[in-house]
Amino acid sequence: MNIILLGPPGAGKGTQAQKLVEERNMVQLSTGDMLRAARTSGTDMGNKVAEVMDRGELVTDDIVIGLIREQLAKDDGAGGYIFDGFPRTLAQADALGRLLIDMGENLDAVIELQVDDDALVGRIVGRAKEAAAAGQPVRADDNEESLRIRLMAYYKQTSPLVGYYYAKGDLRSINGLGSMEEVAESIAKAMAGK
Repeated sequence: MNIILLGPPGAGKGTQAQKLVEERNMVQLSTGDMLRAARTSGTDMGNKVAEVMDRGELVTDDIVIGLIREQLAKDDGAGGYIFDGFPRTLAQADALGRLLIDMGENLDAVIELQVDDDALVGRIVGRAKEAAAAGQPVRADDNEESLRIRLMAYYKQTSPLVGYYYAKGDLRSINGLGSMEEVAESIAKAMAGK
Protein backbone atom coordinates (compact mmCIF):
# COMPACT_ATOMS: atom_id res chain seq x y z
CA MET A 1 0.00 0.00 0.00
CA ASN A 2 1.34 3.43 -0.96
CA ILE A 3 0.25 6.44 1.08
CA ILE A 4 0.92 10.12 1.51
CA LEU A 5 0.87 11.60 5.01
CA LEU A 6 -0.36 15.19 4.94
CA GLY A 7 -0.50 17.61 7.82
CA PRO A 8 1.12 20.75 9.14
CA PRO A 9 4.58 20.81 10.72
CA GLY A 10 4.56 19.14 14.11
CA ALA A 11 1.40 17.12 13.43
CA GLY A 12 3.26 13.85 14.01
CA LYS A 13 3.75 12.64 10.44
CA GLY A 14 7.33 11.49 11.07
CA THR A 15 6.39 9.64 14.25
CA GLN A 16 3.49 7.86 12.56
CA ALA A 17 5.56 7.06 9.47
CA GLN A 18 8.18 5.40 11.69
CA LYS A 19 5.47 3.26 13.32
CA LEU A 20 4.28 2.15 9.87
CA VAL A 21 7.85 1.28 8.88
CA GLU A 22 8.30 -0.84 12.00
CA GLU A 23 4.86 -2.48 12.06
CA ARG A 24 4.06 -2.90 8.35
CA ASN A 25 7.49 -3.04 6.72
CA MET A 26 6.70 0.05 4.66
CA VAL A 27 9.46 2.21 3.20
CA GLN A 28 9.45 5.86 4.26
CA LEU A 29 10.42 8.15 1.43
CA SER A 30 11.35 11.38 3.15
CA THR A 31 12.50 13.88 0.57
CA GLY A 32 14.69 15.67 3.13
CA ASP A 33 16.49 12.43 3.98
CA MET A 34 16.79 11.50 0.30
CA LEU A 35 18.30 14.87 -0.58
CA ARG A 36 20.86 14.65 2.23
CA ALA A 37 21.80 11.10 1.20
CA ALA A 38 21.96 11.96 -2.50
CA ARG A 39 24.20 14.95 -1.86
CA THR A 40 26.97 12.69 -0.56
CA SER A 41 26.27 9.64 -2.73
CA GLY A 42 28.56 10.49 -5.65
CA THR A 43 25.89 9.45 -8.19
CA ASP A 44 24.97 11.65 -11.16
CA MET A 45 21.73 12.64 -9.45
CA GLY A 46 23.60 13.20 -6.18
CA ASN A 47 26.08 15.50 -7.89
CA LYS A 48 23.18 17.55 -9.33
CA VAL A 49 21.67 17.83 -5.85
CA ALA A 50 25.00 18.90 -4.34
CA GLU A 51 25.54 21.56 -7.02
CA VAL A 52 22.08 23.08 -6.49
CA MET A 53 22.31 22.98 -2.70
CA ASP A 54 25.86 24.39 -2.72
CA ARG A 55 24.56 27.38 -4.68
CA GLY A 56 21.94 27.86 -1.96
CA GLU A 57 19.10 27.21 -4.38
CA LEU A 58 16.02 25.05 -3.96
CA VAL A 59 16.14 21.63 -5.56
CA THR A 60 13.76 21.45 -8.52
CA ASP A 61 10.73 19.18 -8.64
CA ASP A 62 12.36 17.26 -11.49
CA ILE A 63 15.32 16.39 -9.29
CA VAL A 64 13.09 15.30 -6.40
CA ILE A 65 10.99 13.17 -8.74
CA GLY A 66 14.23 11.68 -10.08
CA LEU A 67 15.29 10.75 -6.55
CA ILE A 68 11.90 9.19 -5.83
CA ARG A 69 12.12 7.26 -9.12
CA GLU A 70 15.54 5.91 -8.06
CA GLN A 71 14.15 4.84 -4.67
CA LEU A 72 11.12 3.13 -6.17
CA ALA A 73 13.35 1.31 -8.65
CA LYS A 74 15.86 0.04 -6.07
CA ASP A 75 13.91 -0.40 -2.84
CA ASP A 76 11.98 -3.50 -1.94
CA GLY A 77 8.79 -1.76 -0.98
CA ALA A 78 7.02 -5.00 -0.14
CA GLY A 79 4.95 -3.24 2.51
CA GLY A 80 4.43 -0.17 0.34
CA TYR A 81 5.71 3.38 0.46
CA ILE A 82 5.01 6.35 2.69
CA PHE A 83 5.57 9.69 0.97
CA ASP A 84 6.70 12.10 3.67
CA GLY A 85 7.33 15.75 2.78
CA PHE A 86 6.32 15.24 -0.84
CA PRO A 87 4.23 16.34 -2.59
CA ARG A 88 4.02 19.85 -1.19
CA THR A 89 2.40 21.57 -4.18
CA LEU A 90 -0.21 20.74 -6.82
CA ALA A 91 2.49 20.54 -9.50
CA GLN A 92 4.40 18.02 -7.36
CA ALA A 93 1.19 16.02 -6.80
CA ASP A 94 0.66 15.79 -10.57
CA ALA A 95 4.31 14.79 -11.09
CA LEU A 96 4.09 12.10 -8.40
CA GLY A 97 0.88 10.74 -9.93
CA ARG A 98 2.56 10.44 -13.34
CA LEU A 99 5.64 8.82 -11.80
CA LEU A 100 3.60 6.20 -9.95
CA ILE A 101 1.74 5.31 -13.15
CA ASP A 102 5.06 5.08 -15.04
CA MET A 103 6.45 2.77 -12.32
CA GLY A 104 3.33 0.56 -12.25
CA GLU A 105 2.45 1.73 -8.73
CA ASN A 106 -0.77 3.11 -7.23
CA LEU A 107 -1.50 5.73 -4.64
CA ASP A 108 -3.83 3.98 -2.22
CA ALA A 109 -4.60 6.72 0.30
CA VAL A 110 -3.75 10.25 1.32
CA ILE A 111 -4.07 10.55 5.07
CA GLU A 112 -4.46 14.04 6.45
CA LEU A 113 -3.63 14.54 10.11
CA GLN A 114 -5.97 17.34 11.13
CA VAL A 115 -4.85 19.46 14.06
CA ASP A 116 -5.91 22.69 15.73
CA ASP A 117 -3.18 25.30 15.22
CA ASP A 118 -3.21 26.58 18.80
CA ALA A 119 -3.09 23.04 20.20
CA LEU A 120 -0.24 22.25 17.80
CA VAL A 121 1.74 25.31 18.90
CA GLY A 122 1.17 24.27 22.52
CA ARG A 123 2.35 20.74 21.72
CA ILE A 124 5.55 21.87 20.01
CA VAL A 125 6.45 24.53 22.58
CA GLY A 126 5.76 21.98 25.34
CA ARG A 127 7.94 19.40 23.59
CA ALA A 128 10.78 21.92 23.39
CA LYS A 129 10.45 22.80 27.09
CA GLU A 130 10.47 19.12 28.08
CA ALA A 131 13.56 18.45 25.96
CA ALA A 132 15.36 21.46 27.42
CA ALA A 133 14.45 20.43 30.97
CA ALA A 134 15.82 16.93 30.30
CA GLY A 135 19.04 18.32 28.86
CA GLN A 136 18.17 17.07 25.34
CA PRO A 137 18.77 19.06 22.17
CA VAL A 138 15.94 21.36 21.12
CA ARG A 139 15.23 22.05 17.45
CA ALA A 140 16.01 25.68 16.64
CA ASP A 141 12.58 26.06 15.04
CA ASP A 142 10.63 24.53 17.95
CA ASN A 143 9.29 27.84 19.19
CA GLU A 144 5.98 29.63 18.68
CA GLU A 145 7.20 32.25 16.21
CA SER A 146 9.03 29.77 13.97
CA LEU A 147 6.14 27.31 14.06
CA ARG A 148 3.61 29.97 13.06
CA ILE A 149 5.85 30.91 10.09
CA ARG A 150 6.09 27.22 9.10
CA LEU A 151 2.31 26.85 9.48
CA MET A 152 1.74 29.84 7.17
CA ALA A 153 4.01 28.30 4.54
CA TYR A 154 2.15 24.98 4.89
CA TYR A 155 -1.26 26.61 4.42
CA LYS A 156 -0.08 28.63 1.42
CA GLN A 157 1.69 25.79 -0.42
CA THR A 158 0.46 22.44 0.80
CA SER A 159 -3.11 22.78 2.03
CA PRO A 160 -4.47 22.96 -1.57
CA LEU A 161 -3.50 19.27 -1.76
CA VAL A 162 -6.33 18.48 0.65
CA GLY A 163 -8.92 19.61 -1.90
CA TYR A 164 -6.98 18.03 -4.76
CA TYR A 165 -6.89 14.57 -3.19
CA TYR A 166 -10.45 14.91 -1.85
CA ALA A 167 -11.67 15.52 -5.42
CA LYS A 168 -9.78 12.40 -6.56
CA GLY A 169 -11.42 10.34 -3.80
CA ASP A 170 -8.08 9.52 -2.13
CA LEU A 171 -8.30 11.72 0.99
CA ARG A 172 -8.87 10.25 4.47
CA SER A 173 -8.90 12.89 7.23
CA ILE A 174 -8.24 11.88 10.81
CA ASN A 175 -7.84 13.65 14.15
CA GLY A 176 -4.12 14.18 14.58
CA LEU A 177 -4.36 15.47 18.16
CA GLY A 178 -5.04 12.17 19.92
CA SER A 179 -2.41 10.10 21.65
CA MET A 180 0.26 8.46 19.49
CA GLU A 181 -1.65 5.15 19.75
CA GLU A 182 -5.03 6.74 18.92
CA VAL A 183 -3.61 8.43 15.83
CA ALA A 184 -1.92 5.17 14.75
CA GLU A 185 -5.24 3.34 15.13
CA SER A 186 -7.02 6.00 13.06
CA ILE A 187 -4.35 5.70 10.36
CA ALA A 188 -4.78 1.91 10.30
CA LYS A 189 -8.54 2.34 9.84
CA ALA A 190 -8.00 4.92 7.10
CA MET A 191 -5.61 2.55 5.33
CA ALA A 192 -8.22 -0.21 5.55
CA GLY A 193 -10.72 2.16 3.93
CA LYS A 194 -12.95 2.44 7.02
